[in-house]
Amino acid sequence: MKESVKIEGVIIQPLKQMADKRGSVLHMIKNDSNLFKQFGEIYFSEIHSGLVKAWKQHKKQSQNLAVPLGAIRLVIYDKRPNSNTHGRISEYILGRPEDYRLVHIPPMLWYGYQGIGDQTSLIANCTDLSHDPEEIESLSDDTRQIPYQWKT
Repeated sequence: MKESVKIEGVIIQPLKQMADKRGSVLHMIKNDSNLFKQFGEIYFSEIHSGLVKAWKQHKKQSQNLAVPLGAIRLVIYDKRPNSNTHGRISEYILGRPEDYRLVHIPPMLWYGYQGIGDQTSLIANCTDLSHDPEEIESLSDDTRQIPYQWKT
């Protein structure tokens, strides 16, 4: 897993993969995990190779992301004024089999991702709150408000 800098509150945990000739069983999160606060919803998002879905910020909701199929570049930007890591950007490569991890993203961080590799990737997200469009902010992937240039 590639990690450029740590951002306060972001937690990365390796995930268990049990593979045999029939296929794999992939763990994501359990209710006794220190990252599990409460159940909001689980949803899946696809991203095609080379394309970008960015930027999002949740004001109240925490994200717990895993990539069971394909690979992505996840980028997180800390614009929280009182954070010890204010102004930092962290980049992660996530996917199977080498980089199968759970990434916990707390509220108020900007994040986005890009499909990498040669296939469509699947991102699983287990949130602690149900979807509420009032608590989400979005910016375009080429905004000047976030000092990051997506790779082509």
